[in-house]
Parts: sequence; C-alpha cells; structure tokens
Amino acid sequence: MNCCCSTTTACTARHFDDKRARAELEAYHRKGPGPTTRRLLTGLRSLGGTEGTLLDVGAGIGVLTFELLKAGLDRAHCVDLSPASMAIGRAEAERQGCAGNIRWQEADFVTVAPELEPADTVSLDRVVCCYPAYRPLLEEAAKHTRRFLALSYPRDRWFVRAALWVENTLRRVRGNPFRAYVHSPVALDTLLREHGFTRTYQESTLAWHADIYARDAT
Repeated sequence: MNCCCSTTTACTARHFDDKRARAELEAYHRKGPGPTTRRLLTGLRSLGGTEGTLLDVGAGIGVLTFELLKAGLDRAHCVDLSPASMAIGRAEAERQGCAGNIRWQEADFVTVAPELEPADTVSLDRVVCCYPAYRPLLEEAAKHTRRFLALSYPRDRWFVRAALWVENTLRRVRGNPFRAYVHSPVALDTLLREHGFTRTYQESTLAWHADIYARDAT
C-alpha cells in the first residue's frame, strides 16, 4: 500500500532511518554536499541568498543548512520527519560549532506550517518527490518565503519514471510502504508563479532539476 494522507508521515520517518542518516553523514564528510545540494548552493550564492534566515524543509541531517551558515547565513530552522536525521544533524552541528544558529524540529512541515515564522529563504532539497500531493507542500513553502524558494525534484523523463517504478516495486516487495513520486515540472512552475514567484536559476543533472525562485517585487 502506498503512503497517503495520515500515513505519509510515518512511512517517511521509517524510511529515513538511522542507517540512511549515517550514510548521508558519511557521504558528506567524504565528498561534501550531494549533486542537487551543490547546485542549489551555487544558485543561492550567485543570487545573494546566503544572508538572513533559512527554513530548511525536509532538511535531513542539515547539509544545506551547514553550508549556508558557512557562507554567511544568520540562522536556520530545520524541519524534518526523521528522528534519526534530526539526532545526527544536531550532533554534526555541535561538531561544526554552529548549534546555536540552528533550530531543529521533528515534524511534518505541512502540518506545523501555520506555527512557523517566514524566512528569507525556504529550501526543499529532494523533498517534493516524497509527497504524493505536492500542492499543499509548495503552497506552504511559498507562504513562508520572503525572498528565495530553492527546490530540487526529479525530472519528468521516461527513464526517471522507470527507475522510480523499479525502486517503488522493490519497496513494495520488501514491505516498505514509502513511495517516491515524479511530479510535472510544468505544474510545479505554474503553482509557484501563481503565488508570485519567478524562476531565476535552474541547473540539472541527468535525473534532477535544481531550481531557485525569487519572490516578485510588489
């Protein structure tokens, strides 16, 4: 059974367990930020998005946050469903000496969004693909963004869909109810434009887009 509605949170939290969080930390220590994170960092640096505050949605262990703090960010609020990622992220923040600049919150962003303060930049690095319904996620992210909204998501190509189908099938066989999704890039772009944003940066890998949207001047 696919994750949906009230079960999505539990499915995702179980999927991103301690083993995955530790693997993410090891990869970060060995190779630095991953491909989509590097591209988002490049875009934010070029646009002046390394100042002020960050709301890092689906932050994982906080790699994007750590790198932006090094680049001049004042403070960050990391929200993620995974208790394992939160624990490892906190420990890494202590190691890097930036724990005082980060607030960690284990929660579903869509659920707690009404309680959260806006930020200069909101990021969703490899997060949209974890939600079967992207609209509530992006609408809340847009509401909380003062300047830049940075996100990465799978490209809508046949081989990407085929790869995710295989991954989801293997999860089903193994009894893992987590599912990943490919959403229409056109639909994502249309929604953000309707909420007053313009895409100002895009870099892509074979399978992923990394986009930055800027809030339109009013």
